[in-house]
Formats: sequence, structure tokens, C-alpha cells
Amino acid sequence: MSAQSFKAILDKHSAEPKEYEKLFRDFHRYPELSFLEKETASKIVSHLKSLSDAFDIRTGIGGTGLIAILKNGPGPTILLRADIDGLPIEEKTGLDYASKQTMKDTDMDDVVKPVMHACGHDFHITCNLGAAETLVKARDAWDGTIIFLFQPGEERGRGAQAMVDDGLFDPKKHACPIPDVFLGQHVFSIIRAGTVVTKCGPVLSAADNWRITVYGKGGHGSMPHLCIDPVVIAAHIVVRFQTLISRELPPEEAGVVTVGSLKAGETVNVISDEAVIQVNVRSVSEQYRKVILDGIKRIVRAECEASRSPKEPVFEFLDSYPLTVNDKDVTQRVQKNFSAYFGDNHFTSDKPASGSEDFQILSTSVGKPSMFWGWGGADPRVYDKHEKEGTLNEIPVNHSAYFSPAIHPTLKTGIDAMTVAALSFVGKVGQ
Repeated sequence: MSAQSFKAILDKHSAEPKEYEKLFRDFHRYPELSFLEKETASKIVSHLKSLSDAFDIRTGIGGTGLIAILKNGPGPTILLRADIDGLPIEEKTGLDYASKQTMKDTDMDDVVKPVMHACGHDFHITCNLGAAETLVKARDAWDGTIIFLFQPGEERGRGAQAMVDDGLFDPKKHACPIPDVFLGQHVFSIIRAGTVVTKCGPVLSAADNWRITVYGKGGHGSMPHLCIDPVVIAAHIVVRFQTLISRELPPEEAGVVTVGSLKAGETVNVISDEAVIQVNVRSVSEQYRKVILDGIKRIVRAECEASRSPKEPVFEFLDSYPLTVNDKDVTQRVQKNFSAYFGDNHFTSDKPASGSEDFQILSTSVGKPSMFWGWGGADPRVYDKHEKEGTLNEIPVNHSAYFSPAIHPTLKTGIDAMTVAALSFVGKVGQ
């Protein structure tokens, strides 16, 4: 389809921005933790029903996941995915629609936690619903089947797999039609609002999360010579981990090793018996993913031996995210149409991002191609000011308690991008 065709469809059928701003604010104000998104799912269903009775809505998939199937004659089948969970973060943005929610985290540890949409899933939900309204109104412009999928538990890396395992594509259970193409997007606060960024090939890193326990011999803080200090062992391990990236990966290969948690002991004058390290690994190729993970185990064992640890360390796998790889043919088709519609506000990247997603589990489970892209949320005036001053690193990033993308033009860009991507495959002109 031409740029004029996309513009004509969106101008005629696009959702009312003020209505979707109201919807977005509500999702942001009332986030829910992973796999506990009951009210969020209920609101999504209510909104879809208010748009049209043409949606075939199926709920309770993988917990709180749901799909809405929109059939419009013969043609390709595509899936548009949005994730719906929040994070256990206390919001500090000061926004008039800031979250003040707390929830007992029954999926994890039964602890009551603050909750915030600190990764933009409120935008993802709202934009997928906006695309649903646009596309249901524009049925004269396309042929085929569109599946709008709302996924729980992305922040814990288990939501997509939970939906698949619960029979998402099983004809005897939830019977979702198998899509020819899977499409998804993510908002980023460090990209200028109004812009869309795409890439062929590897687009997001794989992530692996581990809990490692190293053992010592506890005792009085005044008598370290009679003890084996697990804090010292852990400290050497943390420092040594950084050499995996600087000394074992080629300079052109991206990778990140982050120790997000290191815990040992309860008081100041006692040397503990053990230390627990939680480590997050990001990689953008299977070859060097193995190099990093093998290196972590080698370093931990070597440092424990060097410090006379009385017991072998214990490695506990927590969760992982797959490497996200965009199909070349699918991506090039969407890129062509993004350039036609967004013009200079569409950029292509030659480097994968260090973030991770479980989106691709949906497509690989049925052997189909997919594409995932990013779009900007940074207020243009704020972004331009920081860019001029060389201080872009001061903009709060995803997962920050201060994460606060601009509502406009972020919502419109996300709705338009999802709609244009969908029409790239089901649009009547130029398929």
C-alpha cells in the first residue's frame, strides 16, 4: 500500500486520541504484577466489546492472557501482541496519574509490593487496542484474519510460554488460528517520541538469570583467620565477571553481565556461612551466550577453590529470554511501509538492543516468522534539550521509578505503527 493509502485509512478510521489518553492513564494508574493481571485483562475485554461484536474473544490463556480474533474474509492471518504486566517498583514520577498500587506477589513470594508500569506495557496495551479500533473500522481496506494477543508475565520471562503451554494454538483448547506472521513493538523512553526504529536480524539480546550460592565458614568478625569469608569470595567473583565481556568477547560482540543482587549475613560483626549472588547475562549470539555462561561457572568454581570454600557452589537457573531475531523478508516489507508512512521519523539500526523479550516464543512455537520493533517515548522538547547538551543519559530509562514517556505523540505513533505493520500483510492494495 502507498503512503497515501495508509494516511487515508488512518485519517478516516483512527481512534480518538483523547479517549485513548484516558484509557492509557487508567492502565498506568492501576498496574498489576505478572500473572496477577485480572483487572487489566477485564478492562481489555470490556474495551474490545465496546468497539464491536466482531471480535471473537478468548480469555484465561496461560493465566490472564487473552486473544481477540477479527476475521474479515479470506487472506493472511497475522498476530499483533501486547504485554500487560507491571513491575514491583514504587513510582516516583509525581505524575497526576501515578500508580499508588500495592499487591501481594502470589506468583513469587507472597510479599506485598508496590507496582508500577515502568516498562511501558500500559502503552503497549493501549496502542494494541487503538490498532484494534482502527482496523475493525477499516475492514473495507483489508482481507484476512487479525489476532490481537494480550500476554501476561513478560517481565518474568514466562508469559509467552505459559500461553503456548496452555494450548493457545491447540485446536482442542483455545484454538487460536496459526498466524502467518507475528508482530510486536516496545516503547523506549530514550528514543525521541514520534519516531520508530527497526532492524533486520538479531534485534534484542538473549537473557539468562541465575542465583549462585557460595559457601564459607562463619564466625566472629574479629577472627577472620578462623573463618572463610564468603563475602570476599563473592566480591572477587563479581569483579572477575566483568572480564568476561572485556577479555573473552570480541570487541564487536555485545554482551552484559550484571550482578543485580549480592546478599550475605545479617549483622556487622559476624562473618556469614554463605553469600548469594544473582546475576543477569545478556548476549546477542548463541556462540557467545555459551562463552559467557560457561565462563561464569568457571570463575565461580575457581574463586571458591582459591579461597578454600568448604562446599561446592550451587547454581540455580531462574529464567531466560530467547534471542529475538527479526525475519528478513517480514522486516523489509514493514520497513518499506514505515518509511512510506513515517518518512524521516523511521530509522533503521545496525546494532541489537541489550534488552530482552519473550515475544518470539509465540512464533517459534509454531515455526512462523516474526518482527519486533521499537518506538520512541521521550518528549521531543526534553529529548532535543538533552541531545544538545550531551546529557541523553539523564533521561530515566525503562524500569526506572521515574520512567514517564510523553503521552503524546507516543500513543498515536504506537497505534499508527501497529496498524501500518498489520496492513503491510492484510491490506488490499499492494500485498
